Amino acid sequence: MVRVADGVIGYRPADPPMVPFPNRGTAPALHSRVTAPRQYLPGTTYLVTRRCFQRHFFLRPCRQTNDTFRFVLAVAAERYAIHLHAVCVLSNHYHLVVTDPFARLPAFLRDLNSLVARALNASIPRWEDFWSASGHSAVTLGSSADILDKAAYVLANPVAARLVRRAHQWPGVWSPPAMIGATALVVKRPSQFFDPEGPLPDSATLSLTAPPGFHSAETFREQLEAALAAREAEAARSSTRFLGLLKVLAQRPSDRPRDREARRGLSPRVASRDKWRRMEMLGRLQKFAQDYRRALEAWRAGYEPVFPAGTYLMRVVHGATCEGAG
Repeated sequence: MVRVADGVIGYRPADPPMVPFPNRGTAPALHSRVTAPRQYLPGTTYLVTRRCFQRHFFLRPCRQTNDTFRFVLAVAAERYAIHLHAVCVLSNHYHLVVTDPFARLPAFLRDLNSLVARALNASIPRWEDFWSASGHSAVTLGSSADILDKAAYVLANPVAARLVRRAHQWPGVWSPPAMIGATALVVKRPSQFFDPEGPLPDSATLSLTAPPGFHSAETFREQLEAALAAREAEAARSSTRFLGLLKVLAQRPSDRPRDREARRGLSPRVASRDKWRRMEMLGRLQKFAQDYRRALEAWRAGYEPVFPAGTYLMRVVHGATCEGAG
């Protein structure tokens, strides 16, 4: 978990404010086609990804980017009691493996993405969108084996992208396995952008924990180190050409990869290497979507339905009753 040095943070409420919704909203808003509802259940572990606008290198490694991301991550994780397991920030996207004990992931990502975008936009400087319009990806991980696999994937990202030969050489924000269960890292509030008289603390502490399903931090750390080494060795066998540290540090925010990005691919909600577990997870997600649609139709008709467990927006913003949430 992440602790904040100067007590409770006051820059955001624990959840978005409850908004009165007496008229059930406007017809165009309620009946428009929207993204399928997301389910957020307490205690779920996720692989989270967020990409920069048009793949620009707005997160390229430098002292200000690194200090800003670490500080905001520590503050937001403490605010919403998010447990961090693996972190990697590449030049145009970031990956996190996190556990969400109280189903607050959307609020955590809202604050993390918003404050990082504003602080780094001001440093470039620019005023347009910082993040891709596609939104964040939050993939539910089905087992401890899947968590380990995705944590190794996250930490090996700089090597898999042919940027550096060894993951620990990455000059951006990257969480070494040795940090898991170790003494927390004290992160000072950056001097740029952040108001010394504002509500954010002078410093925050950033720590990594073992995810659910592992006996101890040492067990997870040892398994993660082995999985990371295997991915590094695989990358070395498949290619001997890497961009290198100097070229990475020479990147400009306006730069972006020359290759074309794959589009219209699948956007998974769950991940499991076990076929039957994956099918079970998809079945539960499908049932959640069906129950949610029925409850939403009843809500639109003026009734007071009970939404399925894991409903977030209707519960937090509109005050709807949900299973398991009162």
